[in-house]
Amino acid sequence: MNQNQNPNKQVAISFLQLVVAGKIRDAFERHTSTDFRHHNPHFCGDGQSLMLAMEESAAQSPNKTLEVKHAIADGNTVAVHSHIKQNPEDIGAAVIHIFRFEGEQIVELWDVAQAIPEESLNENGMF
Repeated sequence: MNQNQNPNKQVAISFLQLVVAGKIRDAFERHTSTDFRHHNPHFCGDGQSLMLAMEESAAQSPNKTLEVKHAIADGNTVAVHSHIKQNPEDIGAAVIHIFRFEGEQIVELWDVAQAIPEESLNENGMF
């Protein structure tokens, strides 16, 4: 299968877009397995804990945006590199979400974020 046609890329992106739009429960109901687990060190590793944390984040930052820069699929794994801003004035962060799928359901999630600095020596930027 051509990686550009990997349906899990679209599922991963849809999950992130729903979360940023504040439709967290919808994202979890549509796209995650009952066996879902994650690796964010700030929360317990179960889906319910992450979902509640995402709902709290959405309430605190209702104008959050996500711009997908890259999406890469390799077998049952998808990586999405995004620019996430908490509000329009925020410089934001570069975030990579790594999803592991079973079928078309997300069963595992990792995320790594790096704040975008006000000034950078790198002329290529974060993206």
